[in-house]
Amino acid sequence: MTSRIPPALVAAALLGSGRLGVVVAAGIEEPIRVLKSVGAEGLGNAAARDAWREATAQGLAAVPSLLESMSGANDYALNWLRLAVDAAVQKGRDAGAEWPKERLGAVLRDTRNHPKARHLAFTLLRRADPESAARLLDGFIGDPAPDLRREAVDARVQAATALLAKDKAAGVQALNTALGHAREADQIESIARQLKDLGSPADLRRVFGWVTRWKVIGPFDNTGGAGFTKVEPPEEKLDLASELEGKKGRVRWMDYESRGDYGVVDLNAALGTVKGAAGYAMAEIKVPAARRAQIRLGSELGWKVWLNGKYLFGRDEYHRGAEIDQYRLPVELKPGTNVILVKCLQNEQTEDWAVDWQFQLRVTDEQGNPIQSEP
Repeated sequence: MTSRIPPALVAAALLGSGRLGVVVAAGIEEPIRVLKSVGAEGLGNAAARDAWREATAQGLAAVPSLLESMSGANDYALNWLRLAVDAAVQKGRDAGAEWPKERLGAVLRDTRNHPKARHLAFTLLRRADPESAARLLDGFIGDPAPDLRREAVDARVQAATALLAKDKAAGVQALNTALGHAREADQIESIARQLKDLGSPADLRRVFGWVTRWKVIGPFDNTGGAGFTKVEPPEEKLDLASELEGKKGRVRWMDYESRGDYGVVDLNAALGTVKGAAGYAMAEIKVPAARRAQIRLGSELGWKVWLNGKYLFGRDEYHRGAEIDQYRLPVELKPGTNVILVKCLQNEQTEDWAVDWQFQLRVTDEQGNPIQSEP
């Protein structure tokens, strides 16, 4: 994987050196405070309407301050602030005002700003100066802001596709480089399809970083959906040598390895095709130091997850569709061995489309970079 100049340095070179401090446009401190105080169920909406008009009155001059204020805002406030940015831009362009390119560049290159604010700053800079923005884009190939990174990867894919017509080997190598930087499932799959069509299939197990080696046990009873709340022995104490009473007799822990591209843990294959059942899967991930991470799980069934004996979250739903990274659970990994326990439940529906009893799981950082277990 080739090294790249950090996006902050690229942006500084093209948009002015030195870090600008936060400069709030005069007269909008209070409107911004009101917009950021909006909450659920319409809390603060009435006051926000007046604040929105005040915040957008200055047009383009107010935009950088509105973008910077997105940091720490809740989802409701983010919606108001985004609408305020759009209105301020329109007002400024209608008046023929100049783009505040230097301050937009400061918002963009400061990774402490909200990822959506930074991407919006880039979008506005692209409107103001398309050529300079195009030169910036490749520098975001490893950026923590998902939307900036995605655009940078897309640009790499376009360049690689153009290269294929001249030099297939170089084009394939460039596509693999782009794949190595992609972090969103649909983008990964799109690049992988292109590589497969070129006769160079990607190792999706490695790219996604699935947890593939498990210990599994079951089936236990989930008749009438009672298994979601019923506490079976693995939830109280993990004893891999134990023999337990299951739905159809005594059960023991067994080794299971997921071998497909998408890390699917197929409990039908491991434990037998059983309806109204619950199964457990345990895996270990070893890391050298404590770190923040995400457990990302996909399943169309009921599930619960524990990390190091601590219950994290669960969903008591069945056959509502599954997708990669469907659920993202923020966690703190401890140094050394971390134990992940998954409870996956199957209901009693008998339709053909209700047969699957499975899940997929990977551990990543907050940007989706896989965290691989050490040997």
